[in-house]
Amino acid sequence: MLLWLLLLILAPGGGQSGVSPKAFLLLKPPWSTHFQKDRVTLTCRDFHFPAQGDISWYYNGMSLNKESEEIRIEKTGYYKCKTRRSSLSEPVYVEFSTDWLILQAPYPVFEGDKEVALRCRGREEASITEKTFYKDELKISSTSPFILNPVPRDNGKYHCTAKKRNWIIPSKETSKPLTIQLQELFSPPVLTVSPSQPTEGSAVTLKCETWLSPQRSDIQLQFCFFREDKAVGSGWSSDPELKFPIMWSENSGSYWCQAETATHSVRKRSLRSQIRVQRVPVSDVNLEIYPPEGQLIEGQSLLLICSVAKGTGTVTFSWHKEGTVRSLGTKIQRSLSAELWIHTVKEHDAGRYYCAADNIHGPILSKLITVKLRIPVSHPVFTFSLAGAQAVMGDVVELHCEAQRGSPPILYWFYHKNVTLGNSSAPFGGGMSFNLTLTAEHSGNYSCGADNGLGVQRSEVVTLNITGPSSNKYKASLITVGVPTGLLSILGLAAATAVLVGYFRTQRSSGGHFATGTPSYSPSEFQEPSWSRTSNADPQNPKHSEPPALQEPQPVYSNVNLGDSNLVYCQIWNTPHAKENSANSPRRHWEDKEPTIIYSELKKAYPDDSTEQDSNRNIDEDATENYENVPCTSSAVDH
Repeated sequence: MLLWLLLLILAPGGGQSGVSPKAFLLLKPPWSTHFQKDRVTLTCRDFHFPAQGDISWYYNGMSLNKESEEIRIEKTGYYKCKTRRSSLSEPVYVEFSTDWLILQAPYPVFEGDKEVALRCRGREEASITEKTFYKDELKISSTSPFILNPVPRDNGKYHCTAKKRNWIIPSKETSKPLTIQLQELFSPPVLTVSPSQPTEGSAVTLKCETWLSPQRSDIQLQFCFFREDKAVGSGWSSDPELKFPIMWSENSGSYWCQAETATHSVRKRSLRSQIRVQRVPVSDVNLEIYPPEGQLIEGQSLLLICSVAKGTGTVTFSWHKEGTVRSLGTKIQRSLSAELWIHTVKEHDAGRYYCAADNIHGPILSKLITVKLRIPVSHPVFTFSLAGAQAVMGDVVELHCEAQRGSPPILYWFYHKNVTLGNSSAPFGGGMSFNLTLTAEHSGNYSCGADNGLGVQRSEVVTLNITGPSSNKYKASLITVGVPTGLLSILGLAAATAVLVGYFRTQRSSGGHFATGTPSYSPSEFQEPSWSRTSNADPQNPKHSEPPALQEPQPVYSNVNLGDSNLVYCQIWNTPHAKENSANSPRRHWEDKEPTIIYSELKKAYPDDSTEQDSNRNIDEDATENYENVPCTSSAVDH
C-alpha cells in the first residue's frame, strides 16, 4: 500500500499546476455488473492517503448525503466523488441485474491496456454450460473467460449465452449487452507558457501539463514540443518542460505539445497556443568616449561607445560626426552597447559626435559630445627682429619663438649659448618675444624651446654677430675677443685643446695690480642635453619642464710672472675638437715640442679726454702694430 501511494504521488502530472487532479473510484469487487443483492462498495481516493478534507458523493448527478471515504451501493446508476483538493472523478456505471445470466467486465479498464477479461456468469453458476461470447451479434469465442487482446477503443457491444442444465428440456440464456467502460489513462495535455507575455531577451518556459491516473502510476509518459509543425528542443523527452534561455521576436508563433506512453500505445496533443514575443523599444541612448574629454592626444586611438538603457532584439548602432552626411560606422547586434574605434586621430577629427540606436521602432539619438584633441608642439621657429641691417651694441633686438602647431598653453624658453635667458607663456597659443639690449657679450648662438606638457621641442640654432659703435675702446675690445678665433683658424688647432694666453700692457698712474685667480672648471662636467623629451605630467594640468641648458664655461685665470710686472696673462678658453676624445689628448703634445704661445699687447688707453682723443687717432694705424708675440715659459703652460 505504501509503495502504491508513493507511485501515486510521484506520477507525472500528479503535482502539476494548472490541471486539477481528479479523484478516482475503487470498485470492490472490481466488476461493473452485479447480481442484485451482491455486496458492492465504492472508495473515493485522491493523491493523499487517506483522502483529506470533506468528501462529496454523487449519484446520477445528484448529491448523496454521505461524507465517508467508502460507501456501500445497491442501485444501478452513475457514481462520482470528489475531495477538497481534487476535482470530480470519472463516472463509473454500476448495474445491479435481476437476470439469470450476466456478462461482467472489470473496472477500471484504461485506454492502452494490453488485455481485458470478460466473464459470463449465471445466477446458478453450477447449472450452466456452453458459454459463448459475441461482439455486435457476432460470435467471437466459446472460451470462458474470454480475453480481449488488445483492448478495443471502439464502443462495441458485447454479450454472452449459456445453456441451462435441465434433465427434461435444456434451455439457452442470453445476457444483456455490455459496453466496456474505457477510462482515460491521462488527460489531454495543456500547454502553458511562463511568462504568458514574454519580452525579447527574457527566458520562457513551456509546460506540457497532463494528469496520469494514479491507478496506472507505473506508466511512463514522454513529451514533445512543436512550433507550427516543426519539433523544437531535443525532441521526445520524459521532461514535461522546455526552457528557452532567450526568446526573440522571430521566435513568435503557434506552439503545441504532445504526450504519449513510452510504448506509443496512447498519444494525445494539446491545443495550439499563440506566443507573441514583445519587443522593447530602445531608450536612453548614450555616447561615451575614451580617453575622456580633454585627455586625447593627436596620434592616439579614440574609442566611441554607444549604449542604451533599455531595448531588446537586434539593435542597429551607428556613429556620426556633426556636419558630415555619412555615418562613421554601423554595427548590428543583439546587445545593449557597441564600440567603434577611430585609430590615429588627426586634428580634423576634433568636433562634436553623436550615435543612434534602432530596433525597428525608429532611431533614437544620443546627446552631442565634444571631442577635443591636444596637439604636441612642433619644432619652434626662432627669428631676430633688428632695427637695422646689422646688430650693433646698444641696439634692442627682439627674439621671437613660435611653434606652428600645438595646443595652448605653450611655454617658451630663450637661450644664448645654451644658457637660459628667460621664458614666457602663450596661454592662447601663437609665439612669444623676448627683448634684449645688445652688448659685446651677446654675440653667439641663439635658440629657443617650446613645451605644452606633451613633449619639449627645440628650434634650430641662429648665430648673431654684433659690431661695436665707432669708439676705440669698444672696437678694441671686440678685436681682443676676436683674436683667439682667428688665430685658432690660422694655426689649424681644431683637433687639439688650444691654450690661449693674452696679456694687456697697461700703464696706470698708481701702478698695476694683478688678479690672484678664479675657480677653475672641468670641461667634462658639461654634457649636451636631450631636447626631445615627453612629459608625464597630467594633461589636464600640464607642467612645463625647462630643458637642461649648458652653462657658459668660465675662464681659468692664472698669474704668470715673466719678469715684467706690467704684464697680465689669462687663459682664454679650453676648446676641445668636436670629434676628438678629450681623454686621448695627451700632455705629451707640450712635452715633445716646446709650445709657442701667442700674446696680445694692447696699446695704452687713458681715461682722460685728451688721451681718449689720441687713442682715437691711433686706432687708424695698422692693427698689427698693436700686438707683439712673446715666447711662453713652461711655468705658464703648467698653469
